[in-house]
Amino acid sequence: MNARLTLTIEREIIERAKKYAKEKNRSLSDIIENYLKLLTKEERNNQNKKLNPVVESLKDSFKAPKDLDYKRELKNRLEKKYL
Repeated sequence: MNARLTLTIEREIIERAKKYAKEKNRSLSDIIENYLKLLTKEERNNQNKKLNPVVESLKDSFKAPKDLDYKRELKNRLEKKYL
């Protein structure tokens, strides 16, 4: 069931958002609704997940280089393994 929601947003942001929505052939309401769904889904998922203590201790222990191209790295390793 849909309901109306009144938001107070800076006029410039509204205009940019309307332009973006028009370029994507979507309504601004649709974009905002999908964003809120994604936002609340992520929060719910994060609240429900509790990491194993071993995994928790390893968290943030590895920092990948900023220029790491994950897809290229995966491709190279799979080629090496299977070719």
